[in-house]
Amino acid sequence: MTITTLSSRQFQQNANRAQKATRAGPVFITNRGKPTQVLLSFEEYQRITGQRRNIVEALSMPGLGDIDLDIPRSRDLPRPADLS
Repeated sequence: MTITTLSSRQFQQNANRAQKATRAGPVFITNRGKPTQVLLSFEEYQRITGQRRNIVEALSMPGLGDIDLDIPRSRDLPRPADLS
């Protein structure tokens, strides 16, 4: 993996170069010598974040309908609503 570093001025003047550089690795964009942003290829972004699922995807997995889920009833008494 190759890390490319560009100043924000270089990035603004040649965004195409930065996009091409993401094929080899992340591109660090600096402002006054300090890294402020990282540009990644979409494939790398998916690789980094792809392990996470949202709740809808997790609950729509095949076979979940066959699982018995026994949740005990709560013994707490309901409280009257305060509508004041």
